[in-house]
Amino acid sequence: MGQPSTYIHLCFAFTIYAYLYYMNIDSLPPFSRFGCFNVRYRSTPASVNLPPAKVGKAASEDEKREFMSIFPDLVRDLTEIGSETDVPEAQKWYSKVLQYNAVGGKMNRGLAVGLSFKLLAPPEMVTRENMEKAHILGWCIEMLQSFFLVADDIMDGSEMRRGKAAWHCKDSLGLSAFNDAILLEAGVYKLLQKHFQSSPYYVDLLELFHEMTMKTALGQALDLLSCPPGQRPILSKFTMQHYNAIVKYKTAYYSFYLPVALSMYMAGIRNTDNVRVAGITDRELHRQARTILVEMGQFFQVQDDYLDCFGDPSITGKVGTDIAEGKCTWLSVVALQRASANQRAIMEEHYGRSEPDSVEIIKALYRELGLPATYRAYEDSTSSMIRIHIQQISRGLNHNVFFKFLDKIHKRSS
Repeated sequence: MGQPSTYIHLCFAFTIYAYLYYMNIDSLPPFSRFGCFNVRYRSTPASVNLPPAKVGKAASEDEKREFMSIFPDLVRDLTEIGSETDVPEAQKWYSKVLQYNAVGGKMNRGLAVGLSFKLLAPPEMVTRENMEKAHILGWCIEMLQSFFLVADDIMDGSEMRRGKAAWHCKDSLGLSAFNDAILLEAGVYKLLQKHFQSSPYYVDLLELFHEMTMKTALGQALDLLSCPPGQRPILSKFTMQHYNAIVKYKTAYYSFYLPVALSMYMAGIRNTDNVRVAGITDRELHRQARTILVEMGQFFQVQDDYLDCFGDPSITGKVGTDIAEGKCTWLSVVALQRASANQRAIMEEHYGRSEPDSVEIIKALYRELGLPATYRAYEDSTSSMIRIHIQQISRGLNHNVFFKFLDKIHKRSS
């Protein structure tokens, strides 16, 4: 692989995964520095122009079909393996668990591995065999995601997931569904063993999946500590520092860094001290990638929080529940930062209640505090800060790739 193109391709790889997300959202930048923002702009509800969601596609239909085409083979790999052939009833159940939970989402994380690999690897490495391996890694992420979602729905008591009954609610499975979550996670490592055991980066894959699982679990722990199941949310914990930690660990690492890091390993960019050019090592490239992609993931969650409250369900595909569930969100944290004593009392009384009237009271309070307009101002502030941030952290990377991407997504209206 030619050395200069390594960095250009790496830049594109960083952005392609974010693009999978941002094609669904309008008028939002990719990065943020949450704690630095303290705009005091106010507006009346009439002046608020809510940013609409945008529906689009980053992966082609052919790429999606190619990705989906290997899933039945992976199900067979997991349900017809060696010493487990004497438990056919359990294997049949495992197949049902996989079919119901691993398929059905947008598959952005899984698709990102192959898309990134095509950009990172030299042309001679982009073979049919390697693309199939990239898709297998993508399905490993989708299965890890399913493991998290099944467990999360049990803990939150969520009844719906991806437009259908949450797994623990289907056929009254209840808490027994948690064993199925364990099966989903275990399948990740079985697939890695079967398809990558002889690869030079096999241990890298194992360590990365274990690390991402640990980080995500820590983020979930922080989330639960601010809003214990069955209890009122603990608003004293709703600080920007606490929120940043939740989204960094619960969402950003496995959703954004993991897919690109896997494709880097496949492309030969491992987390080592191998020097590529100008004294920059592969380990440094991973550090830079992690920094950029984690910030993308953090801002993605801010987007999600905003759209959960103010998005159009007919476009976003879901009805927001963060207020009713008492989640620690960007909106709730900023509201508490700004709230007067009386406004805080409203939050204390109504936030985390499922009654429609309470939800509407909180939404009205958000508008009263000018949060939709604050979000707009935050968008502009973030755009300026990230331009500086790119210059500071992306040594050896083509800055123009990041700048063009930022320009393309900032204040889009179509």
